Order: sequence, then structure tokens, then C-alpha cells
Amino acid sequence: MMEGLAQANDLSEVIEADRAHMWHHLSQHKQYETVDPRIIVEGKGMRVWDAAGKEYLDAVSGGVWTVNVGYGRESIANAVRDQLIRMNYFAHSAGSIPASLFSKRLIEKMPGLSRVYYSNSGSEANEKVYKMVRQISHRHHGGRKNKILFRERDYHGTTITALATSGQPQRAEQYGPLTPGFVMVPHCLEYRKQWDVENYGERAADAIEEVILREGPDTIGALCLEPVTAGGGVIVPPAGYWERVQEICRKYEILLHIDEVVCGLGRTGTWFGYQNFGVKPDFVTMAKGVASGYAAISCTVTTEAVFEMFKDNPDDPMSYFRDISTFGGCTAGPVAALENMRIIEEEGLLENTLKMGARVIANLTALQEKHAVIGDVRGKGLFCGAELVADRATKEPMDERRVAAVVADVNAQGVIIGMTNRSLPGFNNTLCLSPALIATPDDIDQITDAIDRALTRVFG
Repeated sequence: MMEGLAQANDLSEVIEADRAHMWHHLSQHKQYETVDPRIIVEGKGMRVWDAAGKEYLDAVSGGVWTVNVGYGRESIANAVRDQLIRMNYFAHSAGSIPASLFSKRLIEKMPGLSRVYYSNSGSEANEKVYKMVRQISHRHHGGRKNKILFRERDYHGTTITALATSGQPQRAEQYGPLTPGFVMVPHCLEYRKQWDVENYGERAADAIEEVILREGPDTIGALCLEPVTAGGGVIVPPAGYWERVQEICRKYEILLHIDEVVCGLGRTGTWFGYQNFGVKPDFVTMAKGVASGYAAISCTVTTEAVFEMFKDNPDDPMSYFRDISTFGGCTAGPVAALENMRIIEEEGLLENTLKMGARVIANLTALQEKHAVIGDVRGKGLFCGAELVADRATKEPMDERRVAAVVADVNAQGVIIGMTNRSLPGFNNTLCLSPALIATPDDIDQITDAIDRALTRVFG
């Protein structure tokens, strides 16, 4: 399956160039002194091939929940090529045809929202919101409503300020001091519940109000949450949670920011994760699946009310949103996003996501009955997790190294899965699955069968 560039070069030269000059994400490079770095050279549908020719079924959509419509989509590549020849880039202080058209198509999927601000990564999209909230605080609240709340276990990006909103302490470790003005609220994972009550979702939301009252409602500008917590353990909020969260935000005039960087564009079986819960946000951010990794793009989407706050005094030279993202002006992202959205619609991938997601949960639940190390199974659409425990009765988390051994065994079988990894001290124990929205029943069964075999080998 290796063609083109990969075959045109001597693979030993590629590997040595990688070893000598590349600095990989999330990697301890000491290992590459004795082990060749993995180089992925081709992808088609749900499968990828490495430089050695080994085939893998990708159950994590490019490693970080991105390639929603699968690999090898010629129509997206052709749309990008044609657009780049016609007009590749101009600073986004001016418009472009694909940016305008995609913003219209996107807003059609997001009732109640109306404005799209382009940048090039999820971290950057979230930082745009933080800047907007701070500027609104200065312009409309005397600078007081400047604090931003975030949730334990949630993750919102890798920059210093985004890490200040990370509810995963290991992500931020050794990178302080972080930007001040961000305050954490408790998580809502009922399996690891902090309160022994019947209406757990409402109680977990009430904990947010307790933080607001402690900090002072007149100091809180926004609340930033993932609709389904991703890298913090695939956490679907319990019933009653989102309704109460929205009620609290309205009560204290706090802007609600939903981070859809992972869940956006179909991952949960709806266009956006928040649409599963009847929430009406003030900000929605997205990246990853917006163009399925065929081009870099992120969007910060707002209501018209938020947009109007930056144009109410045109005579004030400091009144507008004084921000720029260089690659927000690149046309490849929105034109890829337009074709990505067309594929999702015309191939019925939202419906397929619901069907295949139900199959993943059913298969994992069957494995839970067979393997005592599976403590909890949870998920929404094609975004699922299985939390491993050393003792099901006490819910003692499985040691991260043993969870990693399961992932490694599955990988050796030719299936790539993920896990919570160096994020939550003592709780990096959840297997994570996020296959492309094109997954078939056979794909799903191959993934869970590999997990079954790995659990048997690692734990007996």
C-alpha cells in the first residue's frame, strides 16, 4: 500500500532523518535511540499503513479524534487543491468565498448562534473566547467579571493560558506560573461521585453555583465546559446536569462557553455535543473534526448578542475585538470543511454514528461481564470509554502501566486505541475509542475483539 513519496525515498533515510531532526508530540525521545520511530505513510478509510508496511485499524481517528470522515477522501483533497490555485490566502481582515460560505453552512447547523471567527487550532479558538470575555468585562462590567470557570477533568488546549483552564493537572505540571483568573469547578463523573444523592446531575451542577458564590458572582465572566469530557475519561454528564448549568449561568449573567473541539462535527451523533442536551451556549469552539484533518481550521462561534458588544461604540478605537490569527485567513480550512460537511450529510454519517456507537457500548458491556477489570463503560455516539479498575468493589483505579500494556497489546494486533495518559494523577485508567464516523459493524467488532484478547493476555 506504500506509494508515491514514501516509495520514492529510501525508508532508512526517512527514519534516520526523523530520528535526527524530528521532535514528536507527547514522546520521550530516549526510546528512539533503540527503537525506530513509527512513521505513518498512507491511510484509506479506517486503515493506515506504517513505513514497514504494517496495517492498522485506526480506532482513534488519527490519534487525537480528528479524521471523522476517514482517510483518502479525494473530493476534499481536490477541493483544497482547486481553491489554493485560485486563492490560497489573504489576511482575514478581508473575507474569502469559502470562509463566507462555510460560516453560513455552519450557522445553519447551530440555531441561536450567528458569528464565526476563524483561527487554526482548538487551543487558539478557546483563547479567543477568553480574550472576548476579558474584553467584555472591561468594556461592560468595569473590569470585574473577568474570571473564567472550568471543570475538573476537562481539557481546553496546550498554550499557557489554555493550560490554566486544564482540569487535568499533569498536563499543566512544570509549565507554571500559569495565567491567573481561572477557577476550577468539580467534575460530574457519577462513577467517581463526590456526593451520595439521587439527583447526582443536579448536585454536580449545584457545585458550580457554590464556586460562583464563593468567588463572587460579579467577578465571573464565563463558564467553559466540554459537552462530553474527552481526555479526562470520556464522561457523559448525568441527567439534569446541563439543564441546571444553564439555569445557573442565566441566574448570574455568566456566559456559557462549550468546547466542541473533540465532540464537534458528528462525533456524538449530532452535529455538536451540546445539541444532545438542549443547551443554548453563548460561545462554541471547534477544531479537529471540522475538516477531518485535511486542513488546519478552528472556529469560535458566538451569538449575535456577544458580537454586538464589540460594535456598540464605533468612535472608541479600543472597542472592537483587536485580535488576529495569521492562518485564520487560509482558504484551505473552510473549503475542506465545506466538503467534509457535505460528506457527513450525504453519506448519513450522523445516523451511522448513533448505530455504531450503540454497537461499541454493547460490545464493551459484554466485555465488562467477562472481564472484572472493566469497572465502567460510558460514551455518546462514536466516543466511548472503558474505565479499568484493580478492584471492582472498591473501584481502585488500575495502574496506568497496566492500562498502557493493554493499549500496546491491541496495537500489536493491528488496532490503534487510546487511553487517558499522564493527565490525571492516579486516574489514567480509561481506554478511549473514537473511530471514524464511517465505521462498519465489522470494524467495531474487530476493535472490541482486540481489546478482549488484550485484557485476557494482560490480566488473565
